[in-house]
Amino acid sequence: MAKISTDEVDREILRALRDDGRMSLVQLAARVGLSQTPCKRRLQRLEESGLISGYMARIDRKAAGFGITAFVSVELERQDGDEIAEFQKKVSRFDEVITGTLMTGAQDFLLEIVVGSLEEFETFLQTKLLRISGIRAVRSRFALRKFIDRARIP
Repeated sequence: MAKISTDEVDREILRALRDDGRMSLVQLAARVGLSQTPCKRRLQRLEESGLISGYMARIDRKAAGFGITAFVSVELERQDGDEIAEFQKKVSRFDEVITGTLMTGAQDFLLEIVVGSLEEFETFLQTKLLRISGIRAVRSRFALRKFIDRARIP
């Protein structure tokens, strides 16, 4: 995917929406110093280009009952395309997995898992993840505290 060209006004629109994705077009235009019509055109261009890929609410995990975050690295027995695709397909069905990343190096995948308790994590491992065939090794690490949580890009 090619880098999408932006200017300072576009970046200001992105910063404003990052801070408050629910602001109205009137509020957005005022914040970035444009009238509504050019602001709307720029916003549509950013959306159509894919730079803005969607809008969502940020949910507090602890408040929602998911106080445990685990990072699980998975190594497959074979790293051919079919095995990788099959693993990704199966893992994408698990609600507990909130991010899945194909990695380089000794681990093939890094999964971010959220659950309510250590017991729920154990159940997830035993009844879901470890039932996928072709896994050579699984290593889990638990997050103690998040100290940076940026919803922005540099």
